[in-house]
Amino acid sequence: MHPEGIGASVLRREDRRFLTGRGQYVSDLSFHDELHCAFVRSPHAHARIRSIDTTEALASAGVVAVYTGDDMAADRVGTMIPLWRIPGVGGSVMKEPPRWGLSRGTARHVGEAVAMVVAATRNQALDAAEKVAVDWEPLQAVVDVRDAAAPGAVELHPEAPGNVCVQFERGTRAPVDEAFARATHKVAVDIVNHRIICAAMEPRAVIAQASATRGLDGHAVTIWTASQVPHHIRKFVAEQLDLPENAVRVIAPDVGGGFGTKGKHYPEEIVLAWAARKLERPLKWVSTRSEAFVSDYHARDHVTRAELALDADGRFLGLRVSTLAAVGAYVSTVGAAVPTTVYTAVLSGPYRIPAIHAEVRAMFTNTVPTDAYRGAGRPEACFVLERLVEEAARKLRIDRMELRRRNFIPAAAMPYSTPVGPTYDTGDFVRLFDRVLVLADYAGFEKRRREAQARGRIRGFGICYFVESSGVAPSKYAGMFGARAGFFDSADIRVGCDGSLLVMCGTHSHGQAHATTFAQVLADRIGVPLSMIELVEGDTGRVPYGTGTFGSRSMVIAGSAITMAADKLLAKARKLAAHLLEAAEQDVEHRVVDGQGEFRVAGTDAVIGWADVARAVTYAHNLPPGMEPVLHSNAFFDPPNLTWSNGAQACEVEIDPATGVTTLMSYVVVDDIGTVINPVVVEGQVHGAIVQGIGQAMFEQAVYDRETGQLYTGSFMDYAMPRADVLPDFISETDESQPCTHNPLGVKGCGESGTIGAPAAITSAMHDALMPMGVTDLEMPFTPEKVWRAIRNASAQKAA
Repeated sequence: MHPEGIGASVLRREDRRFLTGRGQYVSDLSFHDELHCAFVRSPHAHARIRSIDTTEALASAGVVAVYTGDDMAADRVGTMIPLWRIPGVGGSVMKEPPRWGLSRGTARHVGEAVAMVVAATRNQALDAAEKVAVDWEPLQAVVDVRDAAAPGAVELHPEAPGNVCVQFERGTRAPVDEAFARATHKVAVDIVNHRIICAAMEPRAVIAQASATRGLDGHAVTIWTASQVPHHIRKFVAEQLDLPENAVRVIAPDVGGGFGTKGKHYPEEIVLAWAARKLERPLKWVSTRSEAFVSDYHARDHVTRAELALDADGRFLGLRVSTLAAVGAYVSTVGAAVPTTVYTAVLSGPYRIPAIHAEVRAMFTNTVPTDAYRGAGRPEACFVLERLVEEAARKLRIDRMELRRRNFIPAAAMPYSTPVGPTYDTGDFVRLFDRVLVLADYAGFEKRRREAQARGRIRGFGICYFVESSGVAPSKYAGMFGARAGFFDSADIRVGCDGSLLVMCGTHSHGQAHATTFAQVLADRIGVPLSMIELVEGDTGRVPYGTGTFGSRSMVIAGSAITMAADKLLAKARKLAAHLLEAAEQDVEHRVVDGQGEFRVAGTDAVIGWADVARAVTYAHNLPPGMEPVLHSNAFFDPPNLTWSNGAQACEVEIDPATGVTTLMSYVVVDDIGTVINPVVVEGQVHGAIVQGIGQAMFEQAVYDRETGQLYTGSFMDYAMPRADVLPDFISETDESQPCTHNPLGVKGCGESGTIGAPAAITSAMHDALMPMGVTDLEMPFTPEKVWRAIRNASAQKAA
């Protein structure tokens, strides 16, 4: 056993560095002779660029250059290609209209970059950007996804008739039609899953520097970027600049919040990389918060009609889902994958539903492109299912908890193949569901409701259950849906002469505590203190292979690769230990005793420690024949299946009907994430995810003018965020009874669970509170004004 190993609540090793101000973000970096960049962005949602006059900007103090899309076209810089090419219905192909680093000819959303100013200082660049004169020809915009799908709608791209990016189907239509034909009960819901904005603490930033010492003839470039996926950025930039990948180095230092939004390729990365090679000077850009609202990828933005067929006993027979999803003005990195392959894969959730058919039309709109944001498709699917279950319970007059129990997939049915393709390897949904109700004291809720009513308040109890496709991989599965990259990950371990370990992984830590949890896995396997383990991530120059951190995948994929590489190391070390102990290799066993690794001859007291073996290798004084004088191994892991995290969430809300103010009174979660590496880290991940889900449910909404495409919520004055003073204490538990069966650690992803369930759980609570008052149609976010107005309208209708 290792006191700091798997299962230990070790404090995060990274935190001292951050708390003492020693974190290093892109904006903290500076280089000799660097120049600063500012972008000119479109003020129109849809407009043709007649001309761009840069004369006054070029004459401004400190300005070195002003670039437009024409300059990039002259250098034949390529288009930004999405990572996924989603297959459409009937063999149709996803439409990929060209998207350029700087707009060429037409801007299609407010905030699209049309020019870049390079100057000696940031303020000089910003001032000069205001002097770039663009002659605009405003065009009609289509903003709402329903308007984009309407006959005769304005089309954004000639390559995409009807504004359709891709029409996608999953499941089989005929069995669903048959299920509805024989159903005793049918229920339907119309749902808007509104658009939200990430608003990470650290705005995006990029530095690019050309290098004459790397690559061919000075064509190499190094990019520092606030990114979750440096290896993907290397691939994209190399393709767009027509460079070999080994001529592009991407470094992602500390990142202040990623949440999926920073796991994508952005125009600023290619523009700075291209311009740095032209000017042969380092270029730096740091986003302003205002820029972030109109240039960072947005999320969600679905409109869905969903129907559920049930038999006379309330058993689910069939599910039919039709969704319009806005991808925004262009197809971003995985923007088309989120509402299609990711969303539809989990539409069975925890329920046994014999027949499912889903159709999704991903549509272009004159808005910022959408892409993955914490949960990415899974919150939307959970929301659809749980809204249907609640509506079915209400219509059939079956207790909503009982209806769920009646339809849960039983643990005995695992592995279970859903009608939409995925196979769940493990899960005990009833167990977690019952536990969350105990922790939430559901039995005492009606008493609390009556007490609230006596105080003039309205109380509601919310519940949801979700299944999450986490541990994003495998490459084979991704390839079926048009992925243009593998989804494996790597680990490279090098042993010092004192037994210390240098670990290099293709992931990136931006809050996930990899320096702690990865080290715990390795310490547990080999037997060294955490203080002797160093982790390197986020640098394609030091870690040549990798995929990055997103989709709750790091411990599942990289943790497994670390385990496999550690086992290879131990096999080499065991061979040397046997030689040093003058014993047969098969008689030597490795053990971890009080945190220290050792090799012992079975049945004897002959023993040698890990550090002694490492020293013997590097000194190379007494090696067995054919053994290299180094302990070094690497491994790659690409699993055969996703992991299937799941969990139950319960909450209570209390509403003041006089003001519409809603107070979240309690929030309880029970998660199955397989093996728990570090309970403290898991609890922090779960809490953070819950808060972001609460944000969407109660506060956050990106609001555009439906006619002009202007973003009304373009600052924190208008875009509300959850704060600590509106949150209750969370109660969270994990259940480790169902470890994953297809990775060596038995782990499942944990970083997104709270965000996946919270919108559904809070909506459940709000409807439970308000439906007795006659409020039957209230959508997120549940702002005071919206809640107050709904109560007032319901009261007026009753009075009439």
